[in-house]
Amino acid sequence: MRLSRYYAPTLKETPAEAEVVSHKLLLRAGMIRKLTAGIYTYLPLGLKALNNVARIVREEMDRAGALEILMPAVQPADLWKESGRWEFYGRELLRFVDRHEREFCLGPTHEEVVTDLVRHEIRSYRQLPINLYQIQTKFRDEIRPRFGLMRGREFVMKDAYSFDKDDAGADASYWAMYKAYIRIFERLGLKFRAVSADSGAIGGSFSHEFMVLAETGEDTIAYCDACDFGANVEKAEAVCPPPGDIAPCPPAETVATLGQHTVEEVAAFLEVTPDRIVKTLVYVADGKTVAALVRGDRELNEVKFKNLLDAKDLRLASPEEVTAATKAPVGFAGPVGLAGIPVYADRELSLAADWIVGANAADAHLRHVDLGRDAAILSFTDLRQVAPGDPCPKCGAPLSFAKGIEVGHVFKLGLKYSKSLNATFLDEAGKEQFMIMGCYGIGVSRIVAACIEQNNDASGIVFPPAIAPFEVALLNLNAKDAEASAKADELYDALTAAGIETLLDDREERPGSKFKDADLMGFPIQLTLGGKGLARGIVETKDRRTGEKGELPLDGFMDAFVAWREGVRQGWGLE
Repeated sequence: MRLSRYYAPTLKETPAEAEVVSHKLLLRAGMIRKLTAGIYTYLPLGLKALNNVARIVREEMDRAGALEILMPAVQPADLWKESGRWEFYGRELLRFVDRHEREFCLGPTHEEVVTDLVRHEIRSYRQLPINLYQIQTKFRDEIRPRFGLMRGREFVMKDAYSFDKDDAGADASYWAMYKAYIRIFERLGLKFRAVSADSGAIGGSFSHEFMVLAETGEDTIAYCDACDFGANVEKAEAVCPPPGDIAPCPPAETVATLGQHTVEEVAAFLEVTPDRIVKTLVYVADGKTVAALVRGDRELNEVKFKNLLDAKDLRLASPEEVTAATKAPVGFAGPVGLAGIPVYADRELSLAADWIVGANAADAHLRHVDLGRDAAILSFTDLRQVAPGDPCPKCGAPLSFAKGIEVGHVFKLGLKYSKSLNATFLDEAGKEQFMIMGCYGIGVSRIVAACIEQNNDASGIVFPPAIAPFEVALLNLNAKDAEASAKADELYDALTAAGIETLLDDREERPGSKFKDADLMGFPIQLTLGGKGLARGIVETKDRRTGEKGELPLDGFMDAFVAWREGVRQGWGLE
């Protein structure tokens, strides 16, 4: 492709609307344009990058035995009501009514549609397992669409759905998809981690997220350098030391703590460390007041607490609700004598006694509290957020933290949708059974943005070869010169004939503009043909990832280029 005939409208200035790096660079590099909030048009360069990701996803899905279909974007409300998600999914589900007053939605996901398809087609265990996938545009009516392709309302997604006759088959399908995802992200040349995750609104028994590591990521993951453990911090287990002997605790006594509301204030006032204090956190779960206890230097993991309660809605109680429940202002709640309110404690609190807790009275705390003796605790369980340096649940080595961008998620759904939608089959004995499902999503358009968040510098995008719209940018610095143009055309033809996607910059522009655009657009390889190089019989090279420059001979160019290109690809971890 020749840049003089290509539509790639670059921008010198960053639009005011752009917040994160990928959004800024996608706009500046002429890859996307905003239509309205959270909805974008893909220009030729952006679409090529998107299609490169989709191609690799499609190849690995096919390799894993999944079969491609295409389901409607518009879905009837009846299916969502049958599954129970019409109200539960929330306002992100864009609902509308057609001319016949029938309710529909724009599909944010397709569990209902694919289950409805299969329940009408699959009759026997002999037809299982089956795995169906699509690559399609989705729509979620985000309340605050932002960050360009990172959190838009309209986006491109690959979603796959497996149906099996038993748990063993469902596990095999799950891990086949897990391995396919590993291959996808390795082929894309991205630094990523597969981490244990919470299943969220999709449901299911267990799941893994695939995170592209980037400092701008919204998610925090805990991982271990000594083994392959990784988990979203919402899911990561907090490991406790082995239980030991607990010294007898004196009787509890009240101590005045006038105006000392926070853990830090109380610890300083009573001359103890924060780890001797128990925080009592009052929540409202599905309309009912509950309390959670964690050590003063720890943070409660709300996802763990919500899952423990099997609650649909969990929120911190308001100051007025705290006072009504505990008879004390915020900062003085405690588990002793907390009548009528279920209390749950982090299991770390069972390993010691002699705690300091709120006294459920203004300006007062209790010390010498033994939770097992003095409070009614429903259970001691893992409720706290892990912290850097905590032991790895798998091998015991210290955990590290990193920021990540979720680009893929695999779920073992079990019977969640097959039961609600009555998707059954006849087993070997002729008995009706529910199909066991799995769900596997990849944000195709989000991968493009996440790739840029991970791979950029002050000059622009640094695309891995597999994602780059063109692997090679061939810059003809003397486009008005017939000899230089003829040689540039010869090199372009040779590269194209070898199957190497090449963009020839044949514009009559200043060399500086060509270099800036090539850097901005992020092509992995730059080849520069100038008058001096042509006279010397060489073409200049630049590895966009490292910035390293070199030269290749024009005589025997392709052999030399192929060998040099292999080194560039190896630098990206590609074969």
